[in-house]
Order: sequence, then structure tokens, then C-alpha cells
Amino acid sequence: MKTTIDSKGEIMMKRAEELNQFWAYDLSCSKKADLTLLDNVQFIYELSLAELELKALGTDFEITNGLREFKLNNKSKELEDRIRRRSSYFKSVGQRFTDYFHIIQKNRTRSVNQYLTHWIYPYKGKFHPQMIRALLNIIGLKENDTVFEPFSGSGTTALEAQLLCINFIGIDISPLCVLQGKVKTKSVYAADEIVKLKNTLISKFKPSLFNQERSFYRVLKDIENEDVRDFYTLAKLLAVSDEARRGRDLERSFVKNLNLMIDSVKDFKDINDKLNLRLGRVDLKIGDSRNIKLPDNSIDGIITSPPYSIALDYVENDAHSLKDMGCEPDKIREDFVGVRGKGRERVELYNADMKRSYSEMYRILKPDRYAVIVIGNATYQGQEVKTVEFTIDYMAELGFKLEKNILKLIFGLYNVMKKENILIFRKAE
Repeated sequence: MKTTIDSKGEIMMKRAEELNQFWAYDLSCSKKADLTLLDNVQFIYELSLAELELKALGTDFEITNGLREFKLNNKSKELEDRIRRRSSYFKSVGQRFTDYFHIIQKNRTRSVNQYLTHWIYPYKGKFHPQMIRALLNIIGLKENDTVFEPFSGSGTTALEAQLLCINFIGIDISPLCVLQGKVKTKSVYAADEIVKLKNTLISKFKPSLFNQERSFYRVLKDIENEDVRDFYTLAKLLAVSDEARRGRDLERSFVKNLNLMIDSVKDFKDINDKLNLRLGRVDLKIGDSRNIKLPDNSIDGIITSPPYSIALDYVENDAHSLKDMGCEPDKIREDFVGVRGKGRERVELYNADMKRSYSEMYRILKPDRYAVIVIGNATYQGQEVKTVEFTIDYMAELGFKLEKNILKLIFGLYNVMKKENILIFRKAE
């Protein structure tokens, strides 16, 4: 039975959320502005990206009113529609909300950057989705162009490209990463079947007197739709992660997270219908960045962040889930970039692996197109590893020209990196 205090607390929280929503949707303070920044834009690098994004979208502008509002000098309906549909740092165009503003309202978490399916599964070193959306625009990618990511990680670029109708091809050496990206982008197409099977699969999650099947994965094998199988596999792994990292009860965690995951997929489907989005195609596979199976000069753009494996052991970090998937961490670690060797040898092997990866990126990118690398200098055994400088120098050797170098500070007590550089390279013709 709930206490009066609990009830009052819930009422206050609900009123606070309603007030927050009211102010979020209020445009009365910016009636004269052609463009208004989103409320969560706080840092210098975000303003820099917002300006670069506007230029890439064909805008001539002036910043007004304390850096929060913009005036368009070449205003037209076509331009306003383009900004409204594609931009990432703006709340409104005139008195109309941007698509991105509507998208970020679909958020089941307390983090502003974990809307739709972005939040599913904890992954260290995630991209900010808002930044990726901006970068897709900044490097001039249009609908039906193809962006490639050689370290697809948690699938952030895949989802943001999909939302902008940009086709995505991505690889990762980790089967867990590939699974995350697939679930975040493909579950929207199987939403109805996912919901239909929920109660049946919850009942089969834990063996009981009436359910003697001890392997949940064996149950999933009977499901024909791969997207549905992947969804419930990741729901299981999320529960495994919660149990290993936070000591939570496996079954309770599975049910709780499953319901949230389903709600997020429904949100994705709803916003897709509401905004009439044209979703890009997503192709995700297990693959090696040092040997990319794509033709020369075939990709329109690249956005990636190389693994910080010198400072963070990705295999060890996700060992519990990898084991649950049937992988042997000790065997697969030899395939990962940056986790082999010790001391100086580890750094040398990492640099050699990255040279091969960068060379492959140069080979597959079309001439006069852009590759974005988000990277920082890691600390290993008490010493700073000059990864940024190494990357800039080697990319220049390959024939890339550094067009922009934007410093991005990282806040948070548990972050491995304290700052990163957003490096925008162009492949010379």
C-alpha cells in the first residue's frame, strides 16, 4: 500500500514533468527569431557544429540574442523546410518545431542523448547522437547517400543516419556491438511481432514447473524473424549486464528492461509515422576495419571513433555478455584492435592496426568526400599516448587534408577521456 508521502512525491514529480514539457514547447520568447537553439545546447563545440551545419545546409545567417537565436539572411520556404527536417541543434524554425525536437521528446531515460532506441544496452564511450546528426549534415551527406563506419560500436551513427534517410554500412569485430546496432535500427520493422510474443517469451525466460526449457536462446531459435530474435537476445543480454554490473535480479531486470525496450520501439514507430520520415537502409556485419570488404572509391562519407582499447579493455568490460552469447573472450581478444600486447608493444600494435584501418578508409572513400574521426589522447601506464597527433600525421601521409579540428571537452567522473578532437578530413581528388 502506498503512503501519503509517496503519493505526494509522485504528484510533485508529475507536475514537474508537465511544467518541463510546457516550457519545452513554449515559443513565445522567440517570436522574432528565424532559428532558435535547443535548450540543451551549452558548449562551445556544439555552437561550432551548429554553425557548420547551417553553412552545409546552404544558410547565410547572423547570431543574435546572446548566441541563442539566429537570423536568416537568405530566407526561403525551401531553406526553412530543409533546416526543419534535417538540423540537429535547433528547436524551431520560425514558429515551427524541428523534426529533431519532436524526435528527442521520445525518450524513456533521464539522459537527453538517449532518446528512441539509443539507450538500449550500456556501452562505454558512446557518441552523442546530436553530434552525429550534425556531422552527417556537415560533411554534405544527402538522402540515399551511404555513410560507412569501421567501428560501429553501439550503433549511434547507424540510427542517426537511418533517421536522415542516409544509407549506413557498418562493421565491428564484436558480435555484441553488431547486435546492438541491429536491434536499435531494425526492431522498428518488427514492432508488432515483438509485442505479440512478449508474454510468451517472458513465461519461458525462467524454468518453472510448467516450463522445463533451460535455454532461453534455444527458445528463440524457433522464431523465424531474425529482427525479433535479435531483439529478445539483446533483452536477455541487458539483464545479464544488469546482474553482472549492478547485482540486480536477472528475471526482474529482464521484464523491466523488456517493457522499456518495447516502449522505445513503439516510440520509434510513432515518430516515424508522425513525421513521415524516410528511413535509410542499414547494413551491419561482423567485420575487421583492417580488411574492409568494400570496393575502392565506393563510399560517400565516413564517421567513426576508433576504440580507446589502450585505456579501456572492451573485451573484459563486456565479458559477461560475450560469454552468454557463446563467445570465448580469451579467443576473440586477439582480433580486437588495441588489446593485444603489454607496455610499449601494446601501443605499437595499436598504431600498426590503426594505420591499416586508416588506409582502408582512404581506399573505399570517394575522392573529395569526407572522413570524420572523433578521437582523444588516452593515458596508458601513467603516460599520455599522442593518438590525435598520430592520426593527423598519418592521415596526411595517406592523402587526406585536415579541414577542421574541433576540441570537445568531456564531462563526467567516470569518463576514460577528458577531451576529444573532432577531426574532419577530406580525401584529395
